Amino acid sequence: MTALDRLFATIIARRDAGDAANSYTAKLLADGVAKCAKKFGEEAVETALAAVSGDKDALAGESADALYHLAVLWAAAGITPAEVYAKLAAREGQSGLAEKAARKS
Repeated sequence: MTALDRLFATIIARRDAGDAANSYTAKLLADGVAKCAKKFGEEAVETALAAVSGDKDALAGESADALYHLAVLWAAAGITPAEVYAKLAAREGQSGLAEKAARKS
């Protein structure tokens, strides 16, 4: 089990406990997909800014925050890491340009 899989399992456990008063994760999930998407977007921007700054430690920290919020968004939207892994696996060995062109058709 990967770190991302363990994180997702924790997110699901917090969601299922439903204790929004004591769990940031449960609160985010209770606020719905739109709120989770907004938080992920904010963290993605912070990650990009950390990358541009050249601060590798900040980039690692912001990347962890972005991955956490992405996993929360997945849980809110009803998808699992396995579904994302399947999409990645389907794209393995394929040119990024070819894959992008195939999505347009």
